Amino acid sequence: MKVPFRGRRRVAAPGSSAGTLERLAVLLEAGVAPAAAWAHLAAASRDAAEEQLLRGVAEALARGEPGAPALAGALAAPETDETVARAEWQQAAAAWEVSEISGAPLAACLRSSAEAARALAQARREADVALSGPVATSKVVLALPVAGLLIGVLLGFDTLLVLVTTPLGWALVASAAGLVAAARSWNARLVARAAPPPGVPGLDLELLAVALSAGGSWGNARRLVAEALGTHCPESALDTPASEIDSLVELSQRAGVPGAALLRSAAAERRRDARAAAAMAAERLGVVLMLPLGVCVLPAFLLVGVVPLFVALLSSTGWSS
Repeated sequence: MKVPFRGRRRVAAPGSSAGTLERLAVLLEAGVAPAAAWAHLAAASRDAAEEQLLRGVAEALARGEPGAPALAGALAAPETDETVARAEWQQAAAAWEVSEISGAPLAACLRSSAEAARALAQARREADVALSGPVATSKVVLALPVAGLLIGVLLGFDTLLVLVTTPLGWALVASAAGLVAAARSWNARLVARAAPPPGVPGLDLELLAVALSAGGSWGNARRLVAEALGTHCPESALDTPASEIDSLVELSQRAGVPGAALLRSAAAERRRDARAAAAMAAERLGVVLMLPLGVCVLPAFLLVGVVPLFVALLSSTGWSS
């Protein structure tokens, strides 16, 4: 698929925020003020949509707005292009809010957001690759009824005439069209079910690690992360079971080790599990897509490919009802 152009600048592709967030972290660690850092990135951006977003955040920060609301406002602005990687930037806004309230270094939060953005983009790419084969197969299978009609025409029978000019043909076409429409809808639901869920698995654990790194308590960190995710990216809000977090709290306190490291390890494990689950779902999709084939597409093929051929054959031999 070609990427659209605006003037001489390429429009941002989904998942492109990770590098920008890391560059922003470098500028902040070097002592550049946040508003100036965002403005520098906007001037250096080669993506029109991303440049527009970065410039909006820089202007909001220059007016004295807090960081997370500035980014959220720029994302919600009507002039923000729809092609901008919204999910990744919403996660960055949640991380920024955690940083501002907990006192954790903003650069570390941005690096966590960059890692989350890369994980989300990688999961999407892997899912697209794994699903491409089954999806292409389903599109080919949906063309079987048309292929059956063409076979009859190529064999020299008046199958098209039967379908167009007789009440039986009209009923066959309507039934086949309904079956194909049902198969398309069924296929779409199966593909959507196999796609990875929105959000980054373990994002809440990453943000909990950030909040704890500032010296906050487990209870305060959990409340802060829940509020930040609920405000900026509700689809990622605390998807880790409370029992799993409680076990990490207990292990950290009993062993006397930093909880942040345990949380980051658990977040990485959840991302690995999510990628494995997405790969298994894509493998299963190749099998379950045979259900619409057997239930809907093959009967539609018979209705417009075989039945009219049989009727035309009988008509050509002088048979009549």
